[in-house]
Amino acid sequence: MSTNMNLSPECTGPEELQLLRKEWGWFLALGISLVVMGMIAIGNAFAAMLFAVVLLGSLLLIAGLAQCVTAFNSPRWSGVMIELLMGLLYFVVGALTLSHPVGAAASLTMLFAMFLIFGGIFRIVLAMQHKFRHWGWTMLNGLISLLLGLFIWKRLDSLDAVLLIGLFVGIELLFNGMTWILLALTVRKAAVADES
Repeated sequence: MSTNMNLSPECTGPEELQLLRKEWGWFLALGISLVVMGMIAIGNAFAAMLFAVVLLGSLLLIAGLAQCVTAFNSPRWSGVMIELLMGLLYFVVGALTLSHPVGAAASLTMLFAMFLIFGGIFRIVLAMQHKFRHWGWTMLNGLISLLLGLFIWKRLDSLDAVLLIGLFVGIELLFNGMTWILLALTVRKAAVADES
């Protein structure tokens, strides 16, 4: 799939449609995949939250080990101590995350709320600034992300906020997938109309 999509105002109209027309199948496949993953996450929010935490902890462990191995393989390098300390930090944080996944989820809930808030604001601003084809769906997606992030932020002190992270990941994936599906179908419909 090509990633060379220019959303600048100069590239709206036939040129943009021509670029998107070639990729509509990929957009549709991505959208369907995101919707399916979103429905699975909504159906089992606790498992989705645990999966995300365990995945993060595992990645931190692997990154820590890789940095430590790199540090030991280059003992004459002047930055070896920083590399070793960062590797140990990643390893310890990964081990703590895996040993206390629910506690780590509470911290991740706060980070996830910030991700949704800033991601939502970014989508809204981008949609309003560029006003590309069907920009309203992207703005709606951003508004939903922003509201979900604010909702989580307000409930950070309650225990169910940790469980809500899996649910909201599912909702985010679902709406993001629907946006991609609508884009793909719109581009495909325009391509069929141009061919007739």
